[in-house]
Amino acid sequence: MIRVLFFAQLREQLQCEKLSLELPADLSVTGLREKLIELHPTWLEFLASDKLLFSVNQTLVKASHIIQDGDEVAFFPPVTGG
Repeated sequence: MIRVLFFAQLREQLQCEKLSLELPADLSVTGLREKLIELHPTWLEFLASDKLLFSVNQTLVKASHIIQDGDEVAFFPPVTGG
């Protein structure tokens, strides 16, 4: 079981803050994103962005990172400041 979190504008767009999923072994963050779109087709336009950032257990990772059982995966848009 993994925990998935959505932050900032993405959380508002998806109307979802967090969810838990049971996933097959050796699934990457990209695979998780595809699974989320499969489960929630209306999320496609928001999760398909190549500008999204990902973290696993509060560490920034690439989309190819393999998720382990018990991981916490967060999706968030790029942050800018001034």
